[in-house]
Amino acid sequence: MTQDVEMKEPPAPSNSVSSAASPVLQHLKEIATLIETGAFTKEVRRVLRAVRHTIALRRKLKAPVLSSFLHSVLAPGSEVFVRLTSYLPKDDEHDMEVDTASSGTQAPGKYSLPELEIYCYLLVLIFLIDQKRYNEAKSCSSAAITRVKQLNRRTIDVLAARLYFYYSYSYELTDSLGEIRGTLLALHRTATMRHDELGQETLLNLLLRNYLHYNLYDQAEKLRSKAPRFEAHSNQQFCRYLYYLGRIRTIQLEYTDAKESLLQAARKAPVAARGFRIQCNKWAAIVRLLLGEIPERTVFMQNGMKKALRPYFELTNAVRIGDLELFRSVADKYSATFSKDRTHNLIVRLRHNVIRTGLRNISISYSRISLADVASKLRLDSVADAESIVAKAIRDGAIDATIDHAKGWVLSKETGDIYSTNEPQAAFNSRIAFCLNMHNEAVRALRFPPNSHKEKESAEKRRERQQQEQELAKHIAEEDDDEF
Repeated sequence: MTQDVEMKEPPAPSNSVSSAASPVLQHLKEIATLIETGAFTKEVRRVLRAVRHTIALRRKLKAPVLSSFLHSVLAPGSEVFVRLTSYLPKDDEHDMEVDTASSGTQAPGKYSLPELEIYCYLLVLIFLIDQKRYNEAKSCSSAAITRVKQLNRRTIDVLAARLYFYYSYSYELTDSLGEIRGTLLALHRTATMRHDELGQETLLNLLLRNYLHYNLYDQAEKLRSKAPRFEAHSNQQFCRYLYYLGRIRTIQLEYTDAKESLLQAARKAPVAARGFRIQCNKWAAIVRLLLGEIPERTVFMQNGMKKALRPYFELTNAVRIGDLELFRSVADKYSATFSKDRTHNLIVRLRHNVIRTGLRNISISYSRISLADVASKLRLDSVADAESIVAKAIRDGAIDATIDHAKGWVLSKETGDIYSTNEPQAAFNSRIAFCLNMHNEAVRALRFPPNSHKEKESAEKRRERQQQEQELAKHIAEEDDDEF
């Protein structure tokens, strides 16, 4: 009996490691089978489903699991196998040997599909980025892009789009985005010629991000305006495009279009994409202030965003009051935050809006006030500055008043009934237009299976479809957290 106990004790740790990792490895093999089926039947939706399943497993990827998966999928000794295994640590590789052997031997070359090669590149690249091995991730992504350039298969487009994203992300993490701009432009041209619309979407956003990273707004607008137009295929990519478009329009002083793009991006973004929504709300708040609007308090009090939006809340409060001194103190207090968010130059533009808001409050409160008091209340340098600012505000229609230059007074006209003007009608029309646009977009987003009007769905197919939809919704929610 003692010999039996002694023989059972040594394998226990190895079996525990293998059993803990085997579910993840089994899932990866199922995903590989799904990609193989999609490649043979030329069904892109299967490859897309495989990518979504992979995102759900991302946090569970470990070096032993990846090593075992590469051994079971790629032909040992091949160039791809040697390159990818070189990025994985060799210490823990023996932990998975038992599990790999038990899974059965596979004939060399069985999994020689290009789709599976690209998928293995994608897995290793994600693992390297999560492990913060950014220089190795750059090398791996460059090798993957070189391989993708040699392939022209529609079933690879979905995998290639993900590779493009992580390729750019790995270079951004090492602060070397400028090195790959030419490569991204060449890839975008190739995707356009091959009618790879998902690749075009992804690469266009990556190029816009590349240009905006170096404040090249003119080049970004030229590329955006000349890029081919097509219907968006990915909600995440469309949200990114709207965000970049809003930033470009803001710099170009087209605040109305910028506001619409930024707010639409924030609304369409998934709830899990908190960081992206925070950036959209920051830029949207600045744009609305530049338009003379005051964002609602609820915008800054959203769950998980209060701390990040605190500087913009205090800035909005200073603009709402029209206190130039408070505005300066807030700008100085959070100057580092505004510089990091790249909104510092926009906040400099807000100074005129603060003065205009203060003038509007003074015009409402006083029917007659001296220019010296105006300069004092607005904390301006001189009476002459106050006179020129008031004159410009009157000319622009910001306040309804006149200036008595001889006596140095500002005479405000009596405020009329706003409901006697066309302003309520304009606001009502804009809200109706917004609702109609949302309805039209929802109708365009509806998708139906081919020939669904010709055949009736059986009860078994209906249950299978509903189960797939629930599974897909779950994975999309997990994917959105990673995507942004």
